[in-house]
Amino acid sequence: MKKLLLIRELYIEAFKNFGNIIIRNSFKIYSWMCIALIFVVLYAFIFRISTGFIFD
Repeated sequence: MKKLLLIRELYIEAFKNFGNIIIRNSFKIYSWMCIALIFVVLYAFIFRISTGFIFD
């Protein structure tokens, strides 16, 4: 739980002093898209391992 709070605090601090609201929102969207894509990759990898896919 402590690591989750630390990540949350880093996220808040990263976007606190951005000047332009358009740039701030676009970076927030970009960061959430990256997190979502990482979870998609992890899901695909775990799915392949669970179905017995042979990695050559």
